[in-house]
Amino acid sequence: MLLIADQWIKTYVKLHFELGQMQPIFGKWFALYFIENEGMAFGMKLFGGGVFGKLVLTIFRLLVSGFGLYYLFTLIKKQAHWGLLIAVSFVLAGAIGNIIDSVFYGVLYSNSNQYSGSWFEGQVVDMFYAPLWEGHLPEWLPLWGGEFFVFFSPIWNFADACITVGVAIMIVGQNTFFETPLSSEKLIGDSPPSDSTQ
Repeated sequence: MLLIADQWIKTYVKLHFELGQMQPIFGKWFALYFIENEGMAFGMKLFGGGVFGKLVLTIFRLLVSGFGLYYLFTLIKKQAHWGLLIAVSFVLAGAIGNIIDSVFYGVLYSNSNQYSGSWFEGQVVDMFYAPLWEGHLPEWLPLWGGEFFVFFSPIWNFADACITVGVAIMIVGQNTFFETPLSSEKLIGDSPPSDSTQ
């Protein structure tokens, strides 16, 4: 369901927005702002970006997602905590959602893509923009004093949100998810030796 929701939102934005178009939803607090990201999170680029960097990044995402699927199936077989299964599923859904953009969007949306008509070179569609605060920083602040600043300026998508939520669940629940109960044999083996002379 998460993956379907991610692709539905991206398809809607692709078909109804012009690149760079912004549509306010909750005043200045939240807007749909259509951009395309050829790199990683926050627009970072691998190996300088371009066709080669994009191809390497897409292959890397495929490998990591393949390992993630294997890990999820392993957890299911071991009957891991349901919270951990949900967290890993969130992360995987987000990763696969962005992989679909990278692998297929270059061909599916060739008219609106920088690398038109190419497999594995599609750009990730981002659209959520939530600047919590914007304004000029105080003059007394070292280095950045007086400069205009936007708090939380990244533009992200539903897949990114899934990854973030999944990682947050793992961090919050790590003591429960990765708890290893002591076996009775270990407890007996670790007990102090009895004094047989008494």
